[in-house]
Amino acid sequence: MGTTERHRRIADALREAHELSVAELAGLTGSSEMTVRRDLEILADQGVLERFRGGARSLLLRGEEPPFGLRAREGEEAKRRIAADVAALIADGESVVLDSGTTCLEVAKALRDRRVTVMPLSLHAANALTGAPSVRLLLPGGEPRAGELALTGPLTEASLAAVRFDTAVIGCCGLTADDGLTAYDLADAAVKRAAMASARRTIAVAEAAKFSRTALAFVAPPTALYAVVTDVTAPAAATDALAAAGVTVRKV
Repeated sequence: MGTTERHRRIADALREAHELSVAELAGLTGSSEMTVRRDLEILADQGVLERFRGGARSLLLRGEEPPFGLRAREGEEAKRRIAADVAALIADGESVVLDSGTTCLEVAKALRDRRVTVMPLSLHAANALTGAPSVRLLLPGGEPRAGELALTGPLTEASLAAVRFDTAVIGCCGLTADDGLTAYDLADAAVKRAAMASARRTIAVAEAAKFSRTALAFVAPPTALYAVVTDVTAPAAATDALAAAGVTVRKV
């Protein structure tokens, strides 16, 4: 088991059980207790858990999004493929509003050498695009959420209302044909809706795991999406249901 998978297994197990011993986590991951202790130190620094003598307890609520640092290392290759496909759908000269999240950060990197106008909705993506020679970078106002650095609040929504984009690239926490596109955070959902309202078309990006989740905050029905770009491991039943609702699904 690789480090990223082990960290996710530990975080998920603790969120379910609330607290576990080092020995229990070692048995769960098939790792040594020394390795698990090192993992716990890393995850504690990321705000995922708190240590106690001989074990750890989760700091994440069951419906809460895992920290950005933990998610950023998951499925990196799939996210890069998704980002490359999204970039291919965007023509030179287009204006793009780019959502927060780890997959959208990869889209920002894929657009660095393109002649496009981009308004990123996170400081992570803004940093990735800073200095790109052909990119016209527009920065919205707003309050960055800790860790995620997603911009939210009335200043962000006002910035979006002042512009009209060709394309909105939107990330999600969950996406199903029945429940639509959902987010963990209500303020983040409001910004996603404002971004979609400011664009002619919306492309959603979602790695395979997102199709089995429905998060707290409703963003939009699937019929509001021009296309969904995901990876080839996305469950066929879920993507077929979206296609039946009229959404173009691209698996890469």
